[in-house]
Amino acid sequence: MQLLSTIQSPEDVRHLNRQQLNVLSKELRAYIIESVSKTGGHLSSNLGTVELTIALHYVFNTPYDRIIWDVGHQSYPHKILTGRREAMATLRQKGGISGFPKRSESDYDAFGTAHSSTSISAALGMAVVSRYKGDQRQHIAVIGDGAMTAGMAFEALNNAGDTSGINLLVILNDNDMSISPPVGALNKYLTQLMSGSIAKDAHDIGKAVLEQLPSPIMDIARKVKGHAKSMMGPATLFEDLGFNYSGPIDGHDLDALIPTLENLKNLGGLQFLHIITKKGQGYKLAEADPVLYHGPGKFDPALGIQAKKGESKPTFTQVFGQWLCDQAKADERLMGITPAMREGSGLVQFEQLFPERYFDVGIAEQHAVTFAAGIACEGFKPVVAIYSTFLQRAYDQVIHDVALQNLDVTFALDRAGIVGADGATHAGNYDIAFLRCIPHMVITMPSDENECRLLLNTCYQYQGPASVRYPRGSGIGACVEATLAAVPVGKAVVRYEAPSLVDTHHVDGDKRIAILAFGTLLHPALVAGQEIGATVVDMRFVKPLDEALLLTLAKTHGAFVTIEEGCIMGGAGSAVAEFFQSQGIYHPVLHLGLPDQFIDHGEQQSILAELGLDTKGILLQIASWKKTF
Repeated sequence: MQLLSTIQSPEDVRHLNRQQLNVLSKELRAYIIESVSKTGGHLSSNLGTVELTIALHYVFNTPYDRIIWDVGHQSYPHKILTGRREAMATLRQKGGISGFPKRSESDYDAFGTAHSSTSISAALGMAVVSRYKGDQRQHIAVIGDGAMTAGMAFEALNNAGDTSGINLLVILNDNDMSISPPVGALNKYLTQLMSGSIAKDAHDIGKAVLEQLPSPIMDIARKVKGHAKSMMGPATLFEDLGFNYSGPIDGHDLDALIPTLENLKNLGGLQFLHIITKKGQGYKLAEADPVLYHGPGKFDPALGIQAKKGESKPTFTQVFGQWLCDQAKADERLMGITPAMREGSGLVQFEQLFPERYFDVGIAEQHAVTFAAGIACEGFKPVVAIYSTFLQRAYDQVIHDVALQNLDVTFALDRAGIVGADGATHAGNYDIAFLRCIPHMVITMPSDENECRLLLNTCYQYQGPASVRYPRGSGIGACVEATLAAVPVGKAVVRYEAPSLVDTHHVDGDKRIAILAFGTLLHPALVAGQEIGATVVDMRFVKPLDEALLLTLAKTHGAFVTIEEGCIMGGAGSAVAEFFQSQGIYHPVLHLGLPDQFIDHGEQQSILAELGLDTKGILLQIASWKKTF
């Protein structure tokens, strides 16, 4: 790492010669493997962008020139070269640097990213301001072929093609992968043009024509033969949108990348560069299995990722995946839908068992929801497996295309609540609040793995839009019953009954407390409730609430605590308070949940403890609150 240790900023990179740049790329790749193996993080995608990152900072005057990394899975080389090499030891840890570009972290992070397909829009916005100010700044959007499947990318290209007087370079990093293997007609189109029948047919036709020409012209044709595939490539698609298309070129060849980028910089205007890279480049294990090494935890680089020994608790994602397969066996109307998250959402086995009923629609959350609505219109039963944070991108479709028509769509919302190392961009903090206000929508929150299965059954059998939200990782390790039986919609369960007022020494007269727990925070709430003699209820449903039980509890309890792993504003606790107010019940209510702020990355349980959502924090907050009445 002798050369890499001398790089404090891109200015140092620009002083290197070509031979040194090749050495730097090797050292940078080795440093990424070493760093990620100690902290966990995104690996395969970052190994694929080492040479591109070096070339960009070598050619362009960053941070004056803007580089926007789409999604940000591939930004570690960029972070290392822009003064954060030593900080990589803190990657995705509390108080450390983010795993994604973050404007507050560095001037070199021109735009904060983590959700896909935003780079071209952001770069276009910056380019328009540069035009207005008379700046000659360059704007570079680096987008993957997976992110290119999203409609937003083409909305931006369409807008840019009609915008004059700007410098905008779009670099398509084509590695034939997003997180899961890419899908859709666009990917097939690019692949076919580069190596398939269209290129071959064009070559054969061109050869037949050129053979009829005089020999001097034929000699010239032979010299440009190497460019023929580029000329017959997807240039038509992007040039019709107003861009000057170049490529494809090898994204790991600095001798090709640097002069090409220099030429495009000098040309200015609307440029589109197509590069071909390999996800996991330079680390054989990641090259062989880029999906496994997409986002690994800590591992030994010499041994690679090893299977954990011994039995482990199933994750909520695995519980969902097994349920989906079991339900599909019982009901041939079930259709499983994912927006490019086959592995993350637990649909691998489902795809294998029911390929004709499995639909990966690409990074297109809006389309996923309306596609499901169309399926529901024909009497089938779509299940949309989607992260809570990604459902935000399809909010209009949930309201307008599903709920307004009261269509039978089940939403399996993974990664609800605190997500840990991925931080604020991936946190599922808001789905309770933004779904609760939608008519017809049922919202459920399982407290453990078995409850997750029961509530999936319930939502699937409900004739209308319904959602099950569950957190990242494992629960308490509850035994999951292989049943397809449902529970009554809107029915809560009392998990601990407080001692009567006559028998208890923990409570005072009409200040008997009931804790209403939503989701997996039931378990620290149970410990706290038993310690202070409070009734603890597993609410199960945010919408509809168990209003009958709430009215009964209001007659025997003088105060309530609501607890949820979601935002307090507009959340489940708000639903309880609204109901009590509508009934003229004015008992004190303490709302515990996520505060009105974006929560940074860190370990899940540590964050919950810091927010007072572990047993100790619950007891302290209740004790402080009781002093007010």
